[in-house]
Amino acid sequence: MSILSVRLSKKEEQILSSLTSVLNLDRSTVVKHSIVELYEDYLDKIEIEKFEQKEQKGNVEFLSSDDILKSLK
Repeated sequence: MSILSVRLSKKEEQILSSLTSVLNLDRSTVVKHSIVELYEDYLDKIEIEKFEQKEQKGNVEFLSSDDILKSLK
C-alpha cells in the first residue's frame, strides 16, 4: 500500500469538503472513488473508440429488444 500526498487549491479543497460531507465519506475514500471513476471513464472511452471504428467500417449490427429476447430462449 502506498501513501500519496496531494496539494489542493482552495477550490479543490472546497469541492473535496463538499463531497465528503454530502457522501458521508472520508477524504481518502472520496479520492479513491474518484480515481476508480476516472479509470472507468478511460476504459469506456477505449470501448467507444473501438465501436466507432467498427461502425465506420460498416461492421456494426443493431438488434431490437425483441430479437435479443428471442435469442435468449
